Amino acid sequence: MPSPVLIIAAADDWPTDRVVVELERQGVEVFRMDTADFPQRLSLAARIDRGAEWAGDLSTEHRTVELSRVGAVYYRAPGAFTFPLGMSGPEEMFAASQARAGLGGVLSALDVRWMNQPAAMARAEYKPIQLAEARNCGLRIPPTLITNRAQEVLDFVQAVGDVVYKPVSSPVLIEGGELKSVYTRRLRKGDLDNLEGIGTTAHLFQGWVDKAFEARLTMVGDQVFAAGIYAGSDASHEDWRSDYGALTYDVISVPTPVCVGMRRLMHRLGLRYGAADFIVDPHSGWTFLEVNPCGQWDWIQGATGLPIAEAIARDLKGGT
Repeated sequence: MPSPVLIIAAADDWPTDRVVVELERQGVEVFRMDTADFPQRLSLAARIDRGAEWAGDLSTEHRTVELSRVGAVYYRAPGAFTFPLGMSGPEEMFAASQARAGLGGVLSALDVRWMNQPAAMARAEYKPIQLAEARNCGLRIPPTLITNRAQEVLDFVQAVGDVVYKPVSSPVLIEGGELKSVYTRRLRKGDLDNLEGIGTTAHLFQGWVDKAFEARLTMVGDQVFAAGIYAGSDASHEDWRSDYGALTYDVISVPTPVCVGMRRLMHRLGLRYGAADFIVDPHSGWTFLEVNPCGQWDWIQGATGLPIAEAIARDLKGGT
């Protein structure tokens, strides 16, 4: 019987539910946990000494898994630790740091197949690292500027021509209790008249790439699941995330050099899963934009029928 798979994800993450169903369908034992359950509904005991590596167990009220039996870990955006009521703010901060180093450290020490290792995900989320590694792997990237100097922006536009602005990191923020997103935006001439805000933080600018369509490559191990994303509005043509209702999809083929480059990139980033975005220009050239180590995949599976959940489960099981 295959070794158990440890699932570390938010309890209400429904794409993870699909992975669990697939694992169980393939005869794999699953232990699912959310770090939000620690330490009140999830307990840990682990020991190491000169004679043996880390051993022990994770337990909930209903289930237990021996750490030594775990064969793979699926890690996907679990919740924050929750502590007993009555603790002061400083006490909670201290407890959280101990939980992160204790529970997180023991789990990170598991020498098993990960999708994905949190340390690798943290490094891979830096767009400057992604772009440098993608270039090193033979993928085409757009000319890119990261700066907090207004004159550098003007010089970049002069050299490159049409330019887009996009966030360097997560595009999501909360303002006035409302969740907002910052989308990729093509700069207009008037945007360059006042660049005083550039000095407030780091900003990312890239050369505009003419689009026939965009492509989402969902990487699972060495497998590539490719979907074309077609914009049906002006807003979605600049950033398809801004108008999902205007999008259509289909399953597409990927040029061999792009597949080879993406597999190299995933290896260099230490990832077994990633959701990569490309622009495909009118001349069939592919330009890499980014790869998200925790990117959404369920909506692409639903729109195209690509068997992504099945592939994730099979990879965690140890197959291809």
